Amino acid sequence: MKWHAPIIAAALTLASPWARADETSDAAAALLRAYPDTLENAVAGEIVTKSGERIQIGTGHETEPWPQRLDKSDILDMFAKPYAAGKPAATPRHNDDPGRARSAALFNAMYGDCTRNETAARIVPVPWLPKKRGGIIRVTSVNGVDKALAKVSKALDELPASFDRYLLNPAGGFVCRPVAGSKRPSAHGWGIAVDIAAAPANYWLWDGGRLRKEGAPDITYRNAIPHEIVEIFERHGFIWGGKWYHYDTMHFEYRPELLLRR
Repeated sequence: MKWHAPIIAAALTLASPWARADETSDAAAALLRAYPDTLENAVAGEIVTKSGERIQIGTGHETEPWPQRLDKSDILDMFAKPYAAGKPAATPRHNDDPGRARSAALFNAMYGDCTRNETAARIVPVPWLPKKRGGIIRVTSVNGVDKALAKVSKALDELPASFDRYLLNPAGGFVCRPVAGSKRPSAHGWGIAVDIAAAPANYWLWDGGRLRKEGAPDITYRNAIPHEIVEIFERHGFIWGGKWYHYDTMHFEYRPELLLRR
């Protein structure tokens, strides 16, 4: 992916009166590089889509508790928790959830609002592990998400049979719903998320036998998903929910802006 001079200049000269200019410009630059098919420019603290829609980058909500910050995330909030690709050196720290903050305004502008039936026309089937007859997973074609997932599928298909239990019978792709236990849009509703097999996976709301409150300090991290699977997804622009304090180890979502901003 190549940088274009007008985009770089716009991104590097962005400034918001409430947020540090370098944070704002870094966020804009990462988004413009990650989504060249749908994002056009960055001007005066706003991201401009190719259709002309303008989305405020925002100021972040640093003084807000993490649950409230998730509920009102702007673009700057999305970059508040850096995502580190590669094998984790340690379990996630309290409320360290890189990628769980999503600007609904931005993602609705790119992919459409599923509650208004704006996404369905661009949801396509992607063959999942075709050599192993894994079926299909439905994701969006916007921003080449379907093509990225096809590359993931092809690479995963070459893994030994010992990995099949984590990959076959996937829990799903596109579905229009909120994040469990909240009113926030799920990444699945934009068609950018994939859940691999649920049976060997761990999810913070399931583990421990009780429904915890968002931000609770009593979460004990659990994961059984092999790193080889995670590495393949990350190579093609997907982040992993297993790197969250509020872990969801079956969950992957297309968020190349977090992998580019390193």
